[in-house]
Amino acid sequence: MNQISPLAYVHPKAELGDNNIIGPFCYIDENTVIGNDNVLRNGVTINYGVRLGNSNEIFPGASLGTKPQDLKFKGEDTTCQIGNSNSIRENVTISRGTASKNSTIVGSNNLLMESVHIAHDCVVGNGCVIGNSSKFAGEVTIDDYAIISGAVLCHQFCHIGSYVMIQGGCRFSQDIPPYIIAGKEPTHYCGINLVGLRRKGFNNELIDNIHEAYRIIYSKGLLKEAIDEILQRLPQNDEIKYIIDFVEKSQRGIIR
Repeated sequence: MNQISPLAYVHPKAELGDNNIIGPFCYIDENTVIGNDNVLRNGVTINYGVRLGNSNEIFPGASLGTKPQDLKFKGEDTTCQIGNSNSIRENVTISRGTASKNSTIVGSNNLLMESVHIAHDCVVGNGCVIGNSSKFAGEVTIDDYAIISGAVLCHQFCHIGSYVMIQGGCRFSQDIPPYIIAGKEPTHYCGINLVGLRRKGFNNELIDNIHEAYRIIYSKGLLKEAIDEILQRLPQNDEIKYIIDFVEKSQRGIIR
């Protein structure tokens, strides 16, 4: 049974699962689907096109599925898909998609801290932590287990790899490859995320291989030469293959 405050508005065509708590002054629009066991604190807005999973906690002032801040958006029928067990803190805004990709996607088990903005057509993986007031422009991809500190500004179309640590206040317009620390001004490679990798159970041999891969990448003038050397010298496990695939497919180039 859902607990809906008499001071909340739920559109008659909204689809609600079971055991949700919807606090006062929440607004739930039509064409929305809400799963089970979610907690919406007071003043949460669930806009048109939201697909919300289970066991999420959403804090006051958050607005999910907002109209994209994109002049190309012409009112097309798009969605904002959010997974399970996310903590979405105060004043977070997540736009719905545009005709480009049709949906903005946030996975599961993420912590989006106060005033984070996720723009249209972004894809956020699982287990990410995004700090206060960080902003991501349209069509950014964030892979699993990224840790992004506060007040980070990310240009549209960038790709952020898994297990990265991005220091507070960074701004960047190139891709950030997996397993590294990015920081300083301008934002650049600051070594591998050693503490984060150890916390996630990466063994010393694997960490050494990742470190050597980046030593090669950042010491070579040409990316092709670096990849050729990595293929010759390092074991081709999933992590090394991920690094190679990431840098080869980078559209904006990786930070240096």
